[in-house]
Amino acid sequence: MTEPVRCARCGAVLEKDDIALTRKMVNRGTETFFCISCLADHFELTEEILRIKIREFKAMGCTLFD
Repeated sequence: MTEPVRCARCGAVLEKDDIALTRKMVNRGTETFFCISCLADHFELTEEILRIKIREFKAMGCTLFD
């Protein structure tokens, strides 16, 4: 079994959406990932706004969010 992917800032175990959102907002090719909370803090947004953006990206058919 592989190790879970963790947030580079706080160490939280990440979900697929956390990884996809990091790739969408930071860099598509990154191998350093962040949780929604840390991304929200970095971009000075609320977690709710980022959750809405995830839903929008999925609805648009973004392939990062499978």
